[in-house]
Amino acid sequence: MKWVKRILITAVVVFALFYMVSRPEDAAAAVQGAFDAVWGAIASVGTFFTSLVS
Repeated sequence: MKWVKRILITAVVVFALFYMVSRPEDAAAAVQGAFDAVWGAIASVGTFFTSLVS
């Protein structure tokens, strides 16, 4: 099963590199969207704990 994981990771990396080279604006937008989603989740957890304390 270890080789399956290695093949999948390699395929994802190759696809990401291909996507970044062929469509850099779309790749940048996808990364920005991912960071925005993570930041939004962190902010929501912070708001939850702030509301819990008060």
